[in-house]
Amino acid sequence: MGNFGSNFGAPREMHDATCTECGQQTKVPFKPMEGKPVYCRDCYAKHKPKRN
Repeated sequence: MGNFGSNFGAPREMHDATCTECGQQTKVPFKPMEGKPVYCRDCYAKHKPKRN
């Protein structure tokens, strides 16, 4: 087994954000950055790349 870091299995820190597309308040597992779009779950599903 490999070393997965100290956070393996621990709950992720969630950050408050506003969806770029619909304006809904949401939480994301990363710190939102200025100039980068952030999507709620519903809008992300519309924007994520299709798998082949």
